[in-house]
Amino acid sequence: MTLIVGVRYLFVSGAFALATERRHPGLYRGLSPQMRREIGWSLASAAIYGVPAGVLAWGWAHRGWTRVYTDIHAYPLWWWPVSALLCLFAHDTWFYWTHRWMHRPMPFRIAHAVHHASRPPTAWAAMSFHPWEALTGAVVIPALVLIVPLHWTALACVLTIMTVMGVTNHMGWEMFPRGMVEGRAGNWLITASHHQRHHQQYRCNYGLYFRVWDRLCGTDSGLGRFDRQETRSP
Repeated sequence: MTLIVGVRYLFVSGAFALATERRHPGLYRGLSPQMRREIGWSLASAAIYGVPAGVLAWGWAHRGWTRVYTDIHAYPLWWWPVSALLCLFAHDTWFYWTHRWMHRPMPFRIAHAVHHASRPPTAWAAMSFHPWEALTGAVVIPALVLIVPLHWTALACVLTIMTVMGVTNHMGWEMFPRGMVEGRAGNWLITASHHQRHHQQYRCNYGLYFRVWDRLCGTDSGLGRFDRQETRSP
């Protein structure tokens, strides 16, 4: 599972890094040392993510530990999207509160500063975490599959969204159309424009998928802007 998580990271982040170079040539110019650090921390995080994932995968196959099911008719079909959304919201809730806690002085200094050392973040920064922070993220999906009945394709959908949004929210440009980002959907969904402001101001925009908790808790600071000059060498 560590190998799978690591290869998945390299493939997805690499694909979006390549797309960035084609869409915005030179955007990552001068950031090679930073990107190497991001890859190193991310592969270490992949090792940590792989341990509970591997244990639960073995337990599902041999002991029936999880609530993951393979028969699509085991639950009503309406449960498929509900279960996926429930997991995304639960993950978002966990992420918001742990992320906000990570911005307290001591946890930030000990762990979260590793992630914010990416200035600006790149497509390689999605899993660039200190091991202590990686542990807080590694337990979420394994815990959810023990509690929430999920068809395996719904779980695959959740993991895909988690992976893609983790990368695209850090790549330094907005891939979604302005009409969506600044429209009704963008009022509730987090994209690169929203997360960019977090990396600029730190004390705001803590969510992962949705802006719900940021709005409820008064930490939503709106959309950020992308200054390409920040990504170039002086």
